[in-house]
Amino acid sequence: MKDRSASPPPQQHPGSGSGSTPGRLMSRSGSGPAPGPSQAAVLEDLVPASSPVTPRELTQNPLKKIWMPCKNGLPEKHISQRKVCMTNCPTLIVTVGLPARGKTYISKKLTRYLNWIGVPTREFNVGQYRREYMKIYKSFEFFRPDNEEGLKIRQHCASAALNDVRQYLADEGGHVAVFDATNTTRERRMTIVQFAEQNGFKVFFVESVCEDPLVIQQNIVQVKLGSPDYTNCNTEEAVVDFMKRIQCYENSYQTLDEVLDRDLSYIKVMDVGRRYLVNRVLDHIQSRIVYYLMNIHITPRTIYLCRHGESELNIKGRIGGDSGLSTRGKEFAKHLGQYIKTQGISDLKVWTSQMKRTIQTAEALDVPYEQWKVLNEIDAGVCEEMMYEEIQESHPLEFALRDQDKYRYRYPKGESYEDLVQRLEPAIMELERQENVLVICHQAVLRCLLAYFLDKTAEELPYLNCPLHTVMKLTPVAYGCKVESICLNVEAVNTHRERPEVGITIYYCTHSTKLLL
Repeated sequence: MKDRSASPPPQQHPGSGSGSTPGRLMSRSGSGPAPGPSQAAVLEDLVPASSPVTPRELTQNPLKKIWMPCKNGLPEKHISQRKVCMTNCPTLIVTVGLPARGKTYISKKLTRYLNWIGVPTREFNVGQYRREYMKIYKSFEFFRPDNEEGLKIRQHCASAALNDVRQYLADEGGHVAVFDATNTTRERRMTIVQFAEQNGFKVFFVESVCEDPLVIQQNIVQVKLGSPDYTNCNTEEAVVDFMKRIQCYENSYQTLDEVLDRDLSYIKVMDVGRRYLVNRVLDHIQSRIVYYLMNIHITPRTIYLCRHGESELNIKGRIGGDSGLSTRGKEFAKHLGQYIKTQGISDLKVWTSQMKRTIQTAEALDVPYEQWKVLNEIDAGVCEEMMYEEIQESHPLEFALRDQDKYRYRYPKGESYEDLVQRLEPAIMELERQENVLVICHQAVLRCLLAYFLDKTAEELPYLNCPLHTVMKLTPVAYGCKVESICLNVEAVNTHRERPEVGITIYYCTHSTKLLL
């Protein structure tokens, strides 16, 4: 359960007499002098008498294999509704910066990343609220500081977005909201801080500062000209209008200041990641945001993702294991090497898992490669090297539970897709740092990586179709990723299993589990 109060710990005040403090009297460390009679009296006053607490019974959830409190034999809350909480109170991320500085790019990437690691996050773009309110954009005149009507509309849209932020974080179970707007004045930022304090939210500012005219020009051409604001404008007119739009903000722009804003939590990203300034990081989620933002870049690159060649266990219809390649799998490895050569990438890095079938595939490329243990296939536990038909026959409950919630289902003594995402986070971070990379991995691993780059939900992720002997070519674009699927024309078995249509209901009790199909 999330603590929305975010109240600070009680302050310790000096005591009287012996000079001890209540904090020291309450210490459980065993250090210091033993309490005397007068101190014992103080302890009695400090610790109120209470009735003995009876620990709740526990039951093991068959889906995720974790222990949870139960009442009358039933869990207090269905496990599929319980989410990992990485924030002790909701967090509001607020972007700061002039137009065309990459704020929306950062907002969308952060939202995608946080959702992927299991932190419910939503982006609130004030510009989109303005477009929905006005319908038609005329010119930069709307953003002039002396345009009172335009100012009122922008304030109204910002308020509407903040109201939706409040509803999402307070009522809809969101953990993080990203408030994407210019927020260029200290007055506006203080208004947002007050809003957050009133609602029990933490605030973390992300400022993007860029003085490189080439980067700004590139951002305008690649991103802003595709905006609905410039649907009916030619390129030259749109660029001129947007440059004037930037000028409307420049005179009033107040950057985050190390002295004036020393009490705020923020990261300042300068010139697209050449330098960073980080101030007052308060918790785990803020530190993860900082770490992520310090790893991303905008250098054009291509990421190639594929599975290993067909394996001997693939042919037999058995999951997991560590078998070698089949004859067709070895043929695919040769075709993969030929395809990579046609791409003409001299600095391509190649990654594999530590499993035989991916290493055999990479060996045929005749290039250096790195082995990553985190890229190993999902651990199927007691079901390793079994056929689905065998699992259904010998473990019917496990088979049905996996169909009920494939993302969160954990194999006995194995992993879930949810576990796999957490395991793969270091690989995602390094992929964000690198330029051109080929990753040779496995079906479940490829699904998790694709879900990150293509912004797929936890419900969609386990059913992404990732066929053997096919290369996924990913090219990052403005606010997302372009994907091309290249089949290398080597036959292979089909290992994809469609989402089942038959729903099931699970009833839990302390000693047994009933399954209704």
